[in-house]
Amino acid sequence: MLFHKLRFWLFSFVFASTLSLDAAEIRVHYDTGWGNGISVRGQAPGLNWQQGITAEWRTGNVWVLTTPSSWGGFEFKPLINDQVWSVGANYRVAHGNDVVDVYPFFHARQGRLVVVPSFPSTILGNSRALRVYLPPSYDENPAKHYPVVYCHDGQNLFEAATAFGGREWRLDETSDQLVVQGRIREAIYVGIDNAGGARLREYTPTADPDYGGGDGELYLDFIESEVRPYIEGALRTLNRADQRFLMGSSLGGLISFHGAWYRADAFGGAACLSSSFWWDEQVLIGEVAGWSGPLPAARYYVDGGSLESAGDSAAQMHQALLNHGFSDGDEVAYYLAVGAGHNEAAWAERLFRPLQFLLAPR
Repeated sequence: MLFHKLRFWLFSFVFASTLSLDAAEIRVHYDTGWGNGISVRGQAPGLNWQQGITAEWRTGNVWVLTTPSSWGGFEFKPLINDQVWSVGANYRVAHGNDVVDVYPFFHARQGRLVVVPSFPSTILGNSRALRVYLPPSYDENPAKHYPVVYCHDGQNLFEAATAFGGREWRLDETSDQLVVQGRIREAIYVGIDNAGGARLREYTPTADPDYGGGDGELYLDFIESEVRPYIEGALRTLNRADQRFLMGSSLGGLISFHGAWYRADAFGGAACLSSSFWWDEQVLIGEVAGWSGPLPAARYYVDGGSLESAGDSAAQMHQALLNHGFSDGDEVAYYLAVGAGHNEAAWAERLFRPLQFLLAPR
């Protein structure tokens, strides 16, 4: 009798395992509220964009739809009560036996800014404001976790009143628009204010013979060991290196690249606008060009304006990366902004480019 029971259990286990390999499972994580449900529409042999199939509710506010492997890969979108579409890009089942977890939102169209007015640093011996922008879905879908972009010169990103020359990057508006259009994934943006007179020193990884500086490693220690634990402890983040990024312009671009190159175990990429790669006789370009060790597992966006020298040095850095075998357009990207100078307005104008490179829908 025991043998027969064991054989039956084994058959059931194998059958269930085989069944799971022959089907895809879409899991929609969202609390619809009592009396509401989730349906799925899409482009597949058994789906269409006109009328959805109702998903099955499971404990934890997870709505599940199982599809046969014969459908292969397809795009889909969840709806509330087959009426209210989720915001942003379509989701995708890549293969017929995928398990796909999605965390949609349906109502919000803009996020909100939270300011930590005086964040202290033991490492740097000073303090500054952190300006944290939470994405549209943050309050609507508490099951969702997010990539984080750590941005330098935080006072220039969100508000004209604090920005240099009164010209902000409009990072919040640009990101929200791209999310709604389905061109990027949502992210948490952590704007780290510069420390005024200490900016040059903190944003430079080496000392320049003419300008000094060189405390960049300490500044990156501050981000990695003080800011990051605070953000990841207080907010719902995807705590993985490939979901953490650095972004900045000018010297902020320089320290962003340096951080992603030398600390790829902590940061998965960098957006470097009009970077000061000229610093210290282009030492960082030389280090990358002459690199002989394992290549960092990170992605790099570099750009410059045609009215500034940063365009030429960004092109040199781009070529140094290509020479190492980085994939152009996927692992690295370069853009020359014709007619653009070295200023906040120019960076705001093309901000959508690095955001799309780092946060394109997967």
